[in-house]
Amino acid sequence: MSRNMGSIDRGLRLVIAVALLVAAFGTTMLGSGILYWLALIVAGVFILTALVGTCPLYRIAGLKTCGDC
Repeated sequence: MSRNMGSIDRGLRLVIAVALLVAAFGTTMLGSGILYWLALIVAGVFILTALVGTCPLYRIAGLKTCGDC
């Protein structure tokens, strides 16, 4: 799989993922319902795509945020 995400995009995804994890585990803001689980799922997907450097939705849409990939 070729990369389609730049370093800024990957960094932003990691920051958002950490914020979602803090909101889920560190506060009672999300409770224990659907928002809690949704935050965990989105954070997991963001972490995975940031580490791999490939976003499947970008591939479907034909987007690339990396300069020369």
